[in-house]
Amino acid sequence: MADIYPWQQGLWQQLSSRPQHAHAYLLHGPAGIGKRVLAENFVHFLLCQRPEGGKACGQCKACQLLAAGTHPDYFLLEPEEAEKPIRVDQVRELVNFVVQTAQLGGRKVVLLEPAEAMNLNAANALLKSLEEPSGNTVLLLISHQPSRLLPTIKSRCVQQACPQPTAVQARAWLASALPDESPEALDELLVLAGGSPLTAQRLQGQGVREQRAQVVEGVKKLLKQQVAPSQLAESLNGVPLPLLFDWFCDWALLMLRYQLARDEEGLGLADMRKVVQYLAEKSTQPKVLAMQDWLLLQRQKVLNKANLNRALLLEALLVQWASLPGPG
Repeated sequence: MADIYPWQQGLWQQLSSRPQHAHAYLLHGPAGIGKRVLAENFVHFLLCQRPEGGKACGQCKACQLLAAGTHPDYFLLEPEEAEKPIRVDQVRELVNFVVQTAQLGGRKVVLLEPAEAMNLNAANALLKSLEEPSGNTVLLLISHQPSRLLPTIKSRCVQQACPQPTAVQARAWLASALPDESPEALDELLVLAGGSPLTAQRLQGQGVREQRAQVVEGVKKLLKQQVAPSQLAESLNGVPLPLLFDWFCDWALLMLRYQLARDEEGLGLADMRKVVQYLAEKSTQPKVLAMQDWLLLQRQKVLNKANLNRALLLEALLVQWASLPGPG
């Protein structure tokens, strides 16, 4: 079990010192700030038979069973496959677990991540267990996007915003996690990760900087008419759709900001500054606004795991992007 991150210490003190615990917590905040580590430490603390100094002892039978992954009173619910929804059948298994008697005679604890991955039927199936869990049960829900949760789910939980690291904390942690990276690379990774150091580490492992360079080069060739939208769309098959839409949404926002404020310092990362400035100067504001609206709509579909034709979606994006310069 990983240690609590430095920026979580204050919240951990609050959680571990509570005389009584709620039946359901919603731990929410951006991805990549350590919510899962906090939740797993909380699971160990809640199930430990002899907690000491606000921490699980690590020695009792409950702690040993948790470490072995065989604790009978702990239930972990996640999507069966990455990027897939949590199905109603999975939640029904959780409900059956909740109504059982704790085998070790203490609490039962459920950890569900990410809560927004539940489809509508799954979320509705969870409501009764959230409102009236059987026995001494604690449900821990983790959400990276609480705005996507049903209000009825949120209202039945103690909603706990998880602290984000300061820029200094994020930079220091990432530097220790990636000691071979240059200061410039660390700063770039943190920008691409929206300041979340764990996301920055994960993206680095996925080759995000190389993927970004490929996309930037392709966009520049597209605007110079050196590559067709269909060809570029095909060449970007290895880049995750959420990343692509994050970047294009960001560039559209930077264009609008420049059109309104003419602030050359606010053009984003160096790799696209000249392109963003060029497009902002050569495109009309209504066209950029329409582009941004379309991007945000498609990005939401991507995040909601809609059944999309990737090739056609990317080609539509690139055709519109190439048409930005010019009149109306």
